[in-house]
Amino acid sequence: MISPDLDTVAVSRPSYLCGLIGSGISKSLTPPLHEAEGQAQGVGYVYRILDLDTLALGEDALPRLLASAKLLGFDGLNITHPCKQAVIPLLDDLSDDARTLGAVNTVHIANGRLIGHNTDWSGFARNMDEGLGGAPTDRVVQLGAGGAGAAVAYAALTRGVLHFTIIDADATRAQLLRDSLAAMFPDRVVVSGDLSAVPAAIGQAQGLINATPLGMAQHPGMALDAELLRPDLWVADVVYRPAETELLRRARDIGARTLSGIGMAVGQAVDSFRIFTGLEPDALRMQEHMRRLLAEEDSAALAASPS
Repeated sequence: MISPDLDTVAVSRPSYLCGLIGSGISKSLTPPLHEAEGQAQGVGYVYRILDLDTLALGEDALPRLLASAKLLGFDGLNITHPCKQAVIPLLDDLSDDARTLGAVNTVHIANGRLIGHNTDWSGFARNMDEGLGGAPTDRVVQLGAGGAGAAVAYAALTRGVLHFTIIDADATRAQLLRDSLAAMFPDRVVVSGDLSAVPAAIGQAQGLINATPLGMAQHPGMALDAELLRPDLWVADVVYRPAETELLRRARDIGARTLSGIGMAVGQAVDSFRIFTGLEPDALRMQEHMRRLLAEEDSAALAASPS
């Protein structure tokens, strides 16, 4: 039997080129997460960072970056802050969810066309399904109406929340999101408020979602007073670095059910990988790899810290 020519095998092996556009993303874990799943699937997979800060570019560079991605044969791009809305006018079409939410975090490039999708909402919905099964969802409070807030709120309402309260330091922003969601879900009660509404809203709620940056390594702390937490109040966070935020730790310490942001981060990556490649990713494998990446990051930080 004649052994196959290695060059022929390499040429016939499916390969994908993808990337991430945004600001301050040089340390993103998305590239190794996607590349590891590509390797496990037996395909070539290269994922590149296009950090606007590192490249000294602004949002006005988006048209050039998208044109370059098409020219260079990219199969897809993930889009993050501050480009999720700015990218929309530059696309050829949108999926229904991206059009509904008015935000894009995933762009599929195929046959010279740029198609925008939103996998932030589906990532959080997947996380709720897997991590909060059976939890009561009649009344839920969400803190944060910003970039992630709309997708997370939409996901929560698709998962059956009946009374949803959106609270943000910017009351106008909370009201605008409330109005949008109320139009999408006319059979639900959707209300909004500023930070003064937090105690009363949480006092009546069964669940709490943190969709603010508070809890991230660069934004430590909590978006509410820890005394408002209760054992019967489930708590979900969109932050995944660190894996356990102060909010989740405080909630867990008093016996509350908690949901880490890791599931959302992996869930949106799972859906993006599928869109980019047409292959079915292994969600559990990707979650395990993300946990390893986070553990390695924590170990490296500990080793670098002064004794």
